[in-house]
Amino acid sequence: MAKHGADEPSCRSGSLDGEGRASEDRSLLRQRLAVQELIDTEVSYLHMLQLCASDIRSRLQQLPQGDLDVLFSNIDDIIKVNSRFLHDLQETASKKEEQVQLVGNLFLEFQEELEQVYKVYCASYDQALLLVDTYRKEPELQRHIQGIIEAVVPQAGSSGLSFLLVIPLQRITRYPLLLQKILENTVPDASAYPVLQRAVSALQDVNTNINEYKMRKEVASKYTKVEQLTLRERLARINTHTLSKKTTRLSQLLKQEAGLIPRTEDKEFDDLEERFQWVSLCVTELKNNVAAYLDNLQTFLCFRPHEYSLDIPEGPAVQYCNLARDLQLEAFLTFKQRLEGLVWQPLCSLAKALLGPQNLIKKRLDKLLDFERLEEKLLEVGSVTYQEEAARHTYQALNSLLVAELPQFNQLVVQWLGQILRTFVTLQRDLAKQVLQRAEGSMAQLPHHHVPEPAFRKLVEDTLGRTSNQLRSFQETFEKVLPPPTTQPLLPGSERQAQALLSRYGPGKLYQVTSNISGTGTLDLTLPRGQIVALLQNKDTKGNNNRWLVDTGGHRGYVPAGKLQLYHVVPSAEELRRQVGLNKDPRCLTPEPSPAPAPSIPTVNQVIAVYPFVARSSHEVSLQAGQPVTILEAQDKKGNPEWSLVEVNGQRGYVPSGFLARAQSPVLWGWSLPS
Repeated sequence: MAKHGADEPSCRSGSLDGEGRASEDRSLLRQRLAVQELIDTEVSYLHMLQLCASDIRSRLQQLPQGDLDVLFSNIDDIIKVNSRFLHDLQETASKKEEQVQLVGNLFLEFQEELEQVYKVYCASYDQALLLVDTYRKEPELQRHIQGIIEAVVPQAGSSGLSFLLVIPLQRITRYPLLLQKILENTVPDASAYPVLQRAVSALQDVNTNINEYKMRKEVASKYTKVEQLTLRERLARINTHTLSKKTTRLSQLLKQEAGLIPRTEDKEFDDLEERFQWVSLCVTELKNNVAAYLDNLQTFLCFRPHEYSLDIPEGPAVQYCNLARDLQLEAFLTFKQRLEGLVWQPLCSLAKALLGPQNLIKKRLDKLLDFERLEEKLLEVGSVTYQEEAARHTYQALNSLLVAELPQFNQLVVQWLGQILRTFVTLQRDLAKQVLQRAEGSMAQLPHHHVPEPAFRKLVEDTLGRTSNQLRSFQETFEKVLPPPTTQPLLPGSERQAQALLSRYGPGKLYQVTSNISGTGTLDLTLPRGQIVALLQNKDTKGNNNRWLVDTGGHRGYVPAGKLQLYHVVPSAEELRRQVGLNKDPRCLTPEPSPAPAPSIPTVNQVIAVYPFVARSSHEVSLQAGQPVTILEAQDKKGNPEWSLVEVNGQRGYVPSGFLARAQSPVLWGWSLPS
């Protein structure tokens, strides 16, 4: 009996040890089954992805390419990552004892890659579902898509595309569950246990980060839309809620400006925003410069000297015309087409791509004001409503998205900008090369092509010297016989503006524009020929004497000094009438003997027509610019000085008085070379 009692504890401990070993064996078996389930499901999953990417996508080519890009997103990147992951996962099967630990390390190794590819796919998933819904509204298209999917993947059933599109989302969310199952069947003191714990935590973080990224993208897609709304549509959107929000934000902003409440400082974002604004300014300036370049190029192409007859039958002039025609029709035209396609259009696309981030930055400021107000409320009250908590999360999502993606966006824009500039330089170089090649062929036919360059330079200098002497002699002769220049009259309808400038600045400050001026800078003015301006300063802020600051009576700005000449006041219509009438000196007290009665002869005055005028009735007469005109009466029958009765080429009629200017001599003016 004593012996039997002594053996009983040992039997019981042996039984416990046996049960423990059996339990460990069962856990080990479940662990291996869980690992095998991970590998088998990964094989099946990768096979399904390959079917979607190859068979199904290739058979849906009738859909627009943009739709296919949204539906299948970056599925090719997912296949690449998961193919390497599956290969390494199958390699662990050869090491049974270390397999579990190797699986955990493998997930830690692929953590970052899995997050990068799956967050892109998940962010576009909702947009893909919207496309699927639109296909369902077209029965014929839906039947075609459903037939393709059922032929390739019969298990998809009536779900069709929706069944396939959700598979990557289900897989990334299942990884933590499969790892957790392996972890539960691993003893805590095993060396693989902490590795599996880290792997489970890492995959849970991956899913959390994907959800946050997806939420940020949804917020961004909501606020990056740039809508072109009319004033009526904007007013229709105003309600008490929007008025309340805008009033609260304005109040918050005013408090910050007054220093009553602190402003949230975010130096990281401020630096990113500053760089973004700098990049945006560079794109805008380059776009404006290229637009001006294209305009000038178009103007240059409109000038075709080779189409004019030079009355020179042969020689270098003909060769020049042939070269100019060749460049005009081929080299310059091709250059313009390439410039528009390779520089202008990408630049416009780049400028358009900036609109979304600009709107997002603007919305962030609004949401920051809401966030700051809610933070104050949270400190005072201790709680916020559900809507207020959502507003806080909206700002945090916007800020996180901008801080995360603005650096990459800025870098891409700079690279894009640099590529556009390099392309522009290359186009210029190619054009110069083509022009030189074509010009060399034409120069070979010139009579002096065999002359060495130093001798040719000497020949050109001598020829130019003789020509300049002839031109100078001709100019001196021309100036001797040229009549004094007549003052340009005011533009029709601008008399009142000129009188205002005259009374304000005096005659010594008035200048007239000699040719049309097109302003290119911010402070430059665009003025027509004949405009009267008042000189404010004969240099700009940098001391450049070639740019003058002027006043037009309504605007102030800079114009080229070379396109201004001192204005001499043109006599008004009343003065013209006084000049037409007989002048009598009121100081002469001795009466002159009255002449004998004679037939009434109207007093005449000789002027010239400054602007062309087309008669509109039999009471008017047509004019040509520069045509001599004889004024018969400086007013119409009703005494209106704006119309004058004139005689032109034997015809009498009325013309606008503002279209005439005084001539310095009553005789017909002109010039002729001395005999």
